[in-house]
Amino acid sequence: MKLNQIKFTALLLGVSLVSAVAQTSSLRLPPIAGGPFKADWSSLMNYQTPEWFRDAKFGIWAHWGPQCEPEHGDWYARSMYETGSGNYKSHIKEYGHPSTNGFKDVIHQWKAANFDPDKLLKFYKANGAKTFMALANHHDNFDNWNSKYQEWNSVALGPQKDLIGGWARAAKKNGLRFAVSVHASRAWTWYEPAQGADKDVAFAGIPYDGKLTKADGKGLWWDGLDPQELYAQNHAPGTKLNWDWDPSKGSSVPDAAYMEKFFKRTQQLWDDYHPDQIYFDDSVLPFHGVSDEIGLNLAAHFYNSSISLHGQNEAVMNSKMLNETQREAMTYDIERGKADHILPQPWQTDTCIGSWHYDQNIFKSHHYKSAASVVRMLADIVSKNGNLMLSVPLQRDGQPDADEIKIVSEIGAWLKVNGEAIYATRPWKIYGEGPSTVTAEKGQFDGQRDVSNKPFTAEDIRFTQSKDGKILYGIALEIPKDGTVTVKSLASNSANWPGKISSVRLVGGGWWSGLKFTRDESGLHVSLPEKFSGKTALALKIKS
Repeated sequence: MKLNQIKFTALLLGVSLVSAVAQTSSLRLPPIAGGPFKADWSSLMNYQTPEWFRDAKFGIWAHWGPQCEPEHGDWYARSMYETGSGNYKSHIKEYGHPSTNGFKDVIHQWKAANFDPDKLLKFYKANGAKTFMALANHHDNFDNWNSKYQEWNSVALGPQKDLIGGWARAAKKNGLRFAVSVHASRAWTWYEPAQGADKDVAFAGIPYDGKLTKADGKGLWWDGLDPQELYAQNHAPGTKLNWDWDPSKGSSVPDAAYMEKFFKRTQQLWDDYHPDQIYFDDSVLPFHGVSDEIGLNLAAHFYNSSISLHGQNEAVMNSKMLNETQREAMTYDIERGKADHILPQPWQTDTCIGSWHYDQNIFKSHHYKSAASVVRMLADIVSKNGNLMLSVPLQRDGQPDADEIKIVSEIGAWLKVNGEAIYATRPWKIYGEGPSTVTAEKGQFDGQRDVSNKPFTAEDIRFTQSKDGKILYGIALEIPKDGTVTVKSLASNSANWPGKISSVRLVGGGWWSGLKFTRDESGLHVSLPEKFSGKTALALKIKS
């Protein structure tokens, strides 16, 4: 590639010239599957999102791995090395000092004793999930499958079970699309606190176990294993955890061997378990800012191998912080947020009802997102051409707690009645109306907050339509107290619907669901049945 072409590509895609040039580097990657897609942006921009993803709308995610063993929430394997933190203190009490009993020893204790993927996925499907996503690995660098390239994996250690294999078989048995999430690109910088040491009197200057080597394990339970294959800390730490891989912002930068190993692990994960979808917890691509070569080759491999397997591309690849051009090459993801308008390409929200990894304190305080808030979030996301991937964190044994079971069941109950207005729908001319369309809170990462602090009203309505455009669905996010839903966007003089409205029915209401309505210049006014018992939100089915 000529330098002027590199500059043009960098400008078009919003990447730095350093990153673009790095794509021409000499990383030694194994071959990728042949096919129409090449490992470059211009080729990958021919990608088309498969229909199954556009129809699915709602998935459930088991963000579950060895960091759930302590049940102290997300990022445990990092915060336990942060001297004086809550997890540092609890770790010493529960597991021992991190100089000898580090995260490797937490892995050793994690047994996943009640792992029953078939039972759990049957429950999720019965309550509306069309896709199930499993955590393949996290920033803790532990592979939850029979990994050929990572000796720290769930078959060799901990549960001694092929967790991804179990999830994949259960998804297929229960008719769910199967997805995996991959987060391990960040272990290089994320584990850097494990290189530290205490400053207090008792353990002053004694290093944590982040720099241990294979030779240090002689005679111990991990004899023969190399802790550096897990911690990846044979490098000088950066001054700050930085997601841009930018040394000027304090980041250390991974070497070629680390990136090559990540590629091989991820390629094997795809080839052995054939997921329909893979989510990368990265900005743009894994190692974006160092080189996009890893991510571009993985994307081309996924898409081509999917074509070989299915006769057409069924693969979905998600990543975050994508510009509009990059969203043509893969499927845009917004973490703990949502779009503020209808996006032209299908996209996804990934969020959680609590902490990403299981936190027993959230259960004790009953502080999860409510089913009602998830339902309203789902309707808003779908109205904007998006899907919701909802994490329901599992306890250390692999089971949801009582509150989570109740929440999922309540979401399922609403979808059993109103799912027609959600599944296999497409955006309408506008996504909605009401006060919530005028102002919204900014999300933590991108777009709007997933759940607004400001409550919705009966005036807040979200629209979807059938694929053929013959049916419009209006989802009122709150039940009107006076028994009348007013849809201002369907007023008699509305440009959105200039023709007549012949019928309005209550979705899921059965044969009797035809509703009385009037229409004038202030809106479509729909009278609900006197004995209507809906509590969260309702969906109207409107025909010309």
